[in-house]
Amino acid sequence: MISQKDIHTFEEKHRILLRTNEFICLLPHPNVREYISNYNITFPTRDIIPNGFTAIPSGCATISIENNNQNLSVHLDGPGTKPYTYGSQVNQLNMIVTIEFKPAGLYALTGIPQSHLADQSLSFEVIDLALSKLLSDAIEKAGNIYELINSLDTLLLENMYTTHCQQLMPALQNIIACSGNISIQEVSDNIHYSQRQLNRIFKQHVGVSAKSFSRLLRINKSFRLLKKADYSIMFISDVMAFYDLSHFARDFKSVCGVTPQEYRNNMSDFYINTSKF
Repeated sequence: MISQKDIHTFEEKHRILLRTNEFICLLPHPNVREYISNYNITFPTRDIIPNGFTAIPSGCATISIENNNQNLSVHLDGPGTKPYTYGSQVNQLNMIVTIEFKPAGLYALTGIPQSHLADQSLSFEVIDLALSKLLSDAIEKAGNIYELINSLDTLLLENMYTTHCQQLMPALQNIIACSGNISIQEVSDNIHYSQRQLNRIFKQHVGVSAKSFSRLLRINKSFRLLKKADYSIMFISDVMAFYDLSHFARDFKSVCGVTPQEYRNNMSDFYINTSKF
């Protein structure tokens, strides 16, 4: 099994998104990047993560392989639409490896309608016992980080259940290209589907309606601007094409649980992964 020292011996720099002494975030192999955003490997140390550390929802799923020094367990968080706090849980582990999916990525792996899994947190054994064991074995047998992510790449690609719906990807690309600032009617017209058909596809493959995904994306896109201290909240609201500041604040709080200013004042307490889009 890999150890913390392996973080700084990994040499494939083109795959490294972020690296610290306790954490490394890596790109998957190009063949699975249609489905997977990144892999995270973390060796928690005391107080590395605040107990109130909160993940901001992105409409995407995550699989976590957790080592608590006694056994390995594989956990699934379905497509998220609500913020959830997990700092105290992670700080009790010796190591955690997470597989972060792109929109609709988990559907390709499981074939399960994602609306059934939205905001669900459960053991991955319930979904796929065989793959859950294979993921645990990959962690246990890996001699270094390269071997680990190579095994994850292979396992995920070999177990992809289905390809994306033909109409889904153009619709997703429409919404992402506009940072969520596009009407669902326009998206429907672009793919020659009714809004009802579009929402059925989104709920099955992504887990939420097209409108809900668009709102999640729009808020997630605002985080990069909020990191720039010289940008006012009003300016960011205008750039993101909200009707006015109150609409921005209302939508932001409905997704994140805090206002834009509260987020800006406490950014280190939140986890956001904008590389999924």
